[in-house]
Parts: sequence; C-alpha cells; structure tokens
Amino acid sequence: MVLGTSSFIDRLPFAGISELFATPSNLEQKMHESLAKAKVLIESLPYIREFNQKTVVIKYGGHAMVDEELKKNFALDMILMKYIGINPVIVHGGGPQINKFLDKMQITPNYVQGMRVTDGETMDVVEMVLVGKVNKEIVGLINHCGGKAVGLSGRDGDLIQAKKMTMHAKADDPDRPPELIDLGRVGEVTHVNPEILDTLDKQDFIPVIAPVGVGEDGQAFNINADLVAGAIAAQLNAVKLILLTDVEGVKNKQGELLSTISQSQVDELIDSEVISGGMIPKVRCCKTALEHGVTKAHIVDGRQEHAILLEIFTHQGIGTEITR
Repeated sequence: MVLGTSSFIDRLPFAGISELFATPSNLEQKMHESLAKAKVLIESLPYIREFNQKTVVIKYGGHAMVDEELKKNFALDMILMKYIGINPVIVHGGGPQINKFLDKMQITPNYVQGMRVTDGETMDVVEMVLVGKVNKEIVGLINHCGGKAVGLSGRDGDLIQAKKMTMHAKADDPDRPPELIDLGRVGEVTHVNPEILDTLDKQDFIPVIAPVGVGEDGQAFNINADLVAGAIAAQLNAVKLILLTDVEGVKNKQGELLSTISQSQVDELIDSEVISGGMIPKVRCCKTALEHGVTKAHIVDGRQEHAILLEIFTHQGIGTEITR
C-alpha cells in the first residue's frame, strides 16, 4: 500500500524532520528535539520487526470515539500500523451514540447487569446506528487520512455467528433456582468466519467491524464489542488484543496502575475485589482470548493521544498488559 506523501508523514507522531532546517538561534533546540524523535524510532524498531505481518485486534470505544483530535489520531495510528506491515482489525462500540438516538425517539434504555435489553425496535436502532452511522464515520476518517478501510457488520459474509445470550438473576431464596432474564436480541458469539477478513488483509484493507451478529434464523443480535473483539482475536491468532477504555488500566487497591498481570491472576484479583465493576468483563474477555491463542492482551486508556502506538512500540507502555 503506497501512502508516501509528505502531508501524510507530517501528520504522524514521529514526523518533524523538516524542523532541522531552523534558524541558527534555535537550531540546537530543534536538533535535540529531532534526536529525541529518532530515539523513539530506534526504540520501536524491535517491535516493528516482531509484529511485522502479525494481526492486532483493537476494540475502539469510549472517549477516543468522541473527541475529534483523538479520532484523527486513532485513524493515523491505524494507517501507520498498516503501512509498516502490521495488520490492524478494528471492532468498535457505540453505546452513547445509540442512547442519543433512542432519546430522540423517546425510548428509555434499559440495562441488566451492564447489558442493554434489546427488543426488536431497539435492535433496529442499534443496527442502524452502529452499521449505518458509527461504522461509516470511522471508515470515512481512515480513508480521508490516506488509509484503505472497509466497514463490515458481523452479518456480512456470516462473519460473526451468534446465539441468544442467557442470563440468570440470583435468587433471594437459596432453595429456588436462578430466575432466567430475557435480554431480547442480545447475543453471544458462537463462531467467527475469517474468510472475508483474510480477503481484505490480502488486499491491504483495514477491516472496521460493527458488533452485530447473525443467528441461525438470519436475525441480527446485539453483541458486546469487547466480546466480539476477543472472539475475532482468538480466531485470527492475533498477536495482541487491545481494549481502549476511559481509564488508565487495571489498578491495585492503592489506586496504582498495574502495568502487567498474568492470566492466572485475573480470577484472584476479581475475588479480592481489586478488579470490580465494568473492568470485570474486560479482563475476563482478555483472559478468554489468551486461553484461545492470543499472545498478549492490553487494557489501554484511549484518552491518551496515540495510546496504541505507545503501548505497542515503547518498552514501558502505558496501560495494563495481561499475559499468559
């Protein structure tokens, strides 16, 4: 894929070689800044070599999908990854956008244990917003910035096959069985068909996937984007699964960031309530992906500019890395 234009390079986070041609009065400062950028490139070299021709699955969501500058940075990060030989696959969310549209229709969102109850009318809105609006905006921005992206729904080519998710409420009486909760058209992934993704990869396209699955009867299912990203990462034997969030990562009881935790520590940290709330499904998603062949998983703060590049291409990283 040829992207070699000066305007594109100037927008990349490592750009700035032209700054060497400065006036004598500030030449030393410019040289120092340029050398610092060169060191960043050298630091990234082992990772570029290691991940060349490998697949990285990114769950794109949270503030990174709302802030205009972060959206542009994300698009450029994906293009850079593709340009140096890494194959990014994007799975996006869109909860706030869905709620905004439901509000216009005077439909009140309903959640059970963090899952959106999705009746037929809500499913129509979910699919319209995720596939028809959010997905196309991401694709359009990547293409506008010089990349080659293609938008997909999980229904395209039977990419994401799904079944109805079952959920039970804990009974107050221990002698009674748990009560079954009907979430409507909320699904869970049963199979990922990678054929269409393989075809796009061979043509140097970046897939952008809306988390809508298809059931055996052809009906659409609303599926949690983290779960979809984990299932796709496992099917593609991805070298990394990266979840963009609105927090720094997993923290200990003192509120300090845990830069690395192992797969075996996840349940222990949940049981001790070090990991709680909305972080629980994210780390469990990462653990499942690791169990099915993904090399490493990362939970990264998407509010940080170029968060994905900093996590992948620097020694320290910025989020929480979960290893086997």
